[in-house]
Amino acid sequence: MTDNTPTYGTADASYQAAGGIDGIRRLVTDFYQEMDSWEGARELRTLHAEDLSSARDKLTAFLSGWLGGPRLFQQQYGSINIPGFHARWPVGTELRDQWLECMARAIARQRYHPSFARYLLEQLRVPANRIVQASQAVHQSQQ
Repeated sequence: MTDNTPTYGTADASYQAAGGIDGIRRLVTDFYQEMDSWEGARELRTLHAEDLSSARDKLTAFLSGWLGGPRLFQQQYGSINIPGFHARWPVGTELRDQWLECMARAIARQRYHPSFARYLLEQLRVPANRIVQASQAVHQSQQ
C-alpha cells in the first residue's frame, strides 16, 4: 500500500493543496473577514487600512509564492523581507496570536485536507514568530 499524501513544502504541493490561486484568494478573503468580525482581533485590525483591498492583494500574492506557486509578490511588488517590513510596528505575542487565530479560523473554513490545514498553520507560525523577534529587536534598540 502506498501513501499518496503529497509532501507539503516540496515543489508546488502546498500551493496545489491550498487550491491554487483561487483557493489562496478564498483563504485570504476569509482571513480578513475574520479580522473584521472577530472581537479578539480588534487591536490587529486597527493596524490595517480601512480598505483591505491592497492588503488582500499583497497577502494573496505573497502566499502564492510562499506555498510554491507563482511568485506573484515579487513580480508585482519586488522582493520583500516579511519580518523587516513588519518591524516598523510594535508587534508582540498578542498581535501575533491574534493574526494566527484569524488565520486558523480562515483555514478551518476551507475544504483543506486536515493534514494540510495543520501543516499550513504550523508553517505560518514561523514567519509570525520572526516578525515578533524583528519588531522587538527594532523597538528595544530605540529605547
